[in-house]
Amino acid sequence: MRDTSYLDWPFLEPRHRELEAAIDTWAGTSLDCIRHDAIDDSCRELVRRLGAAGWLEHAVPPLEAGARHDVRALCLIRETLARYEGLADFSFVMQGLGTGPISLFGSDALRERYIPDVRAGRKIAAFALSEPNAGSDVAAVATTAEADGDAYILNGEKTWISNGGIADFYTVV
Repeated sequence: MRDTSYLDWPFLEPRHRELEAAIDTWAGTSLDCIRHDAIDDSCRELVRRLGAAGWLEHAVPPLEAGARHDVRALCLIRETLARYEGLADFSFVMQGLGTGPISLFGSDALRERYIPDVRAGRKIAAFALSEPNAGSDVAAVATTAEADGDAYILNGEKTWISNGGIADFYTVV
């Protein structure tokens, strides 16, 4: 039997206990799609299922600029998913990482273009930060973006892009 004594901690509210029970039940019955010989397909299906069940709403904030996460809920969901299957946690958290800058700093049009589909599990986000000579040190990133009419030309090189091979869009730092 799993240890749930942490649910009695004083900073967790009854709604957090209910959420943990719900994600535990869901994870126990919904992760049968994972095939370790087909990780990309499994990740796509996990994102679809997480979105359809409403779990991605906890990873990706709503459309309103500056909308906040319930970090306690986010932690409970991640811990539960990871206990069942690491790829489930990864699939969940990467949607929030890939849309975080859009949620926090994107225009209304940009948020409307990406956020609803990611929250619903219809699109997969990627976050491109790491570079060969900078790693994940944001201050050392050398990639540049140059305005070119209504678009931007990106110059630089990225490495280790989580969801890089399967993403529908990329947030590039």
